[in-house]
Amino acid sequence: MMGGGVEATIMNHYRFLDHEQVQFDFIAQNDSDNIPADIISKVGGRVYTVPSYKNLPDYINACEKLFKEIQPDIVHSNMNALSVFPLRAAKQAGIPIRIAHSHSTDNPNEFVKTAAKTLLRPFSKIYPTHLVACGELSAEWLFGKAAVRDGKVHYIRNAVDLQRFVFDEAQRKALRDSIGVTEDQFVVGQIGRFSAQKNQTFSVDILQRLIRMIPNAVLVFLGIGDTMDAVKEKVTKLGLERHVRFMGLRQDANSWYSAFDALLFPSLYEGLPLTVIEAQAAGLPIVASNHVTDEAFISKPLITTVELDSSPEIWARALANILSNAHNRTVGDYTTILRQAGYEIRDSARDMQQWYQQIAS
Repeated sequence: MMGGGVEATIMNHYRFLDHEQVQFDFIAQNDSDNIPADIISKVGGRVYTVPSYKNLPDYINACEKLFKEIQPDIVHSNMNALSVFPLRAAKQAGIPIRIAHSHSTDNPNEFVKTAAKTLLRPFSKIYPTHLVACGELSAEWLFGKAAVRDGKVHYIRNAVDLQRFVFDEAQRKALRDSIGVTEDQFVVGQIGRFSAQKNQTFSVDILQRLIRMIPNAVLVFLGIGDTMDAVKEKVTKLGLERHVRFMGLRQDANSWYSAFDALLFPSLYEGLPLTVIEAQAAGLPIVASNHVTDEAFISKPLITTVELDSSPEIWARALANILSNAHNRTVGDYTTILRQAGYEIRDSARDMQQWYQQIAS
C-alpha cells in the first residue's frame, strides 16, 4: 500500500460498507509505506503484514499460514496478474470463495513487468472462484475476451464520494496561495504514484515546452514513489525548479482538483484510473494519453486525448488550448452523469456489499 489508486478504491468502498454486515481484514506487504491502519481499526478491521512478493516463497507461505489462522469467508485479491499467488495460498488454506480483481493492463515498454504478467496471465482463472474488474478493458486483459463475453466477470467501479470533488473557489485560492501561485498563472496537476507507468519524466519534458507558450505555467505533482528522485533530478537539470512543485502524498488530494487548471495524464497504460474520475467530478479539463481506456471518459467535453508517442510539443499545445478555451468550471453539474454511470461510492459500496453476501450465502 503506497497511497495509489487501487488502495484508494478499496478504502473508498471500505468506508461506506455496513461493518455489521461485511468486515475487511487487510493483508499488505511489509514494504508498504502508507497503510491507513487507524482508519481500518476504527471500524473494526485488522491489518496483517506479510513479506513482499519479491520474496515469493516467504510471501506464499505467510499468506497460507495467515489464511488458516484467521479463516476468512472470502479472500479478495487486488494484485492483478500477481493474484495467482495469494489465491493459490487461499485455496491451499481451504478458503471457499476466492476473488481475483483486475485493476490494470500492461505496456510493452516495461519489458520485465510485461514479461512477468504475460507468464502469469494464463493462470489467472485457475485459483479464483469469482472474477472482478474495474472495467471491460482490464477484464479482457487479465481474464480474456471469452470470460467477458460469457458474463463471467463482475464489475466494481472505481467509485468516489462525488461531492468531495465538486469545484470549490475558496479551496482553489487557499491552495494556490500555499504554493505561491497567483490566479493568473496556469497550473497543471498530475496526481499518482511516481512510477514508470505514470510517466512523470515525460511530464517534465511537456512542461519545458509548455512554458515557451505560457511562461508562468506551473506543474504540481501529488504522490510518492520509486521514480520521484529521478524526476526531481530531471527538473533540476533542466532548470525548471521555479515551475514545479512536489507536494508528496496528500490527504487533501480532493481539494487540489479545484486548484488546478488542467490535469495531465500521460500514462503508459491504465485499467480505469480513479484520478480521471475524480477530476471529472471537479469539472477539471484532462489531457490524457490514448492508452487510457475510453471507459474512463464519462464527461466527454472535459477530455482531450493525445497519442502517447506524440512529441512533448504536441502535448504542451493540447494543454495550452485549455487555457485559450477559457473553460468555466462553475457552470454545469458534473456529478450527475458520473452517478448515472455508476461512480457514486454509496451506490457502489451498497452493490458490492450485496454481492459479497450473495456469493457467500
